[in-house]
Amino acid sequence: IIQGLRSQIQTLEAKVVEMENVQKQLELHVQNLNGTIVEQQDAIDEYERRKREDETTRRKLHNLVQELKGNIRVFCRVRPALEFDQNEGDAQESIYSIDDRNGSITAQAPAKRNLKEGGRTSSENFQFDQVFGRSSTQSEIFSEVSQLVQSALDGYRVCLFAYGQTGSGKTHTMLGSMEDPGVIPRSIQQIFSEAERLKEHDWSFSLRACFMEIYNETIRDLLSTSDTDKAHEIKMSKDGDEYVSYVSGVTIENVGSVDEINALMQRSMKNRSTASTNMNERSSRSHSVFRLYINGKNSDTGVESNGVLNLIDLAGSERLKKSNSENERLTETQNINKSLSALGDVIAALGNKSKHVPFRNSKLTHLLQDSLGGNCKTLMFVNLSPAPDSYQESMCSLRFAKKANACDIGTAQRKTHITFN
Repeated sequence: IIQGLRSQIQTLEAKVVEMENVQKQLELHVQNLNGTIVEQQDAIDEYERRKREDETTRRKLHNLVQELKGNIRVFCRVRPALEFDQNEGDAQESIYSIDDRNGSITAQAPAKRNLKEGGRTSSENFQFDQVFGRSSTQSEIFSEVSQLVQSALDGYRVCLFAYGQTGSGKTHTMLGSMEDPGVIPRSIQQIFSEAERLKEHDWSFSLRACFMEIYNETIRDLLSTSDTDKAHEIKMSKDGDEYVSYVSGVTIENVGSVDEINALMQRSMKNRSTASTNMNERSSRSHSVFRLYINGKNSDTGVESNGVLNLIDLAGSERLKKSNSENERLTETQNINKSLSALGDVIAALGNKSKHVPFRNSKLTHLLQDSLGGNCKTLMFVNLSPAPDSYQESMCSLRFAKKANACDIGTAQRKTHITFN
């Protein structure tokens, strides 16, 4: 019996040893698998990093190509559906198909319009530098223009302006709100942040700001504390080999912080001309122009830079019949449409490389002369409403933006000079 038990114990001990060996092999296999997982995760992380770098490189190269081409860059943005859109038809009906990777947007005529045309499907495709859909955020928008804003600090003239029908989201894109700021406040924040960072590299900056509007073909100083109706004229000043525009008698204030500019913005917004029309409950009735003059100097090298940042919120285009404008509102709408039409004429002349470009046909195009026809980096936002009943106005905006995107305005040059002590 004892012999039998000993034999069983030996058998069991052999099985224990065998199972221990199996366990060790399994543990080694698990370690190998964990190592493989770590390696694969590292490979995934590296792939994601390269993907981000490739996308960043692609954007930089795209911007470089556009700068070398000298074209006006165009970003297209479709705003989300709003409550008042429901009064204009089914705002949930998608009339846009967007490929944001390729900067493509296809406008599809709404079903009601197709029925009027005998059921024929009507659509048109447009290519722009960037296209943003309804879900795009203010942060995403600004990430695409931040390099352009940086250029102003580097000594370039930069112009960003928003175009589109009334209620398409131009002011939201440019100004935004306190909770969700737009391009203008984010640009200002970036300028001051970068200016502070560049102090480590012996740079110091002085900034001056002005804010004006063009209302009924009259320039109004939105920072004036006395007479906002004082007459102001657009004049041209020689800057090296070219001329740049400026406005006589307009208030230009030194600014040293974001808070100081925000205070100026609040002051200017109280003076801006707004009114209610059928197209927009709080419609801007004027073109607003914010200019930031940026002068920098490097104490080590003696290099000085002189940049200008123009941020423009154009008044909305609208059909007289649809807006139901009357009396004073009617005059405003006619002047707005006239100035936007003049802008279209300038874009067409630039696109056709005409010898004469009619910049002086409106105050707006005269003021933008050095941005559209001079040595400047220019970007246009074309803003679109998703409402099907706005299809006709949206098509006009898209076709205008397409012409603007094809305009060659020349390669921007940095404005610098060296001071020898």
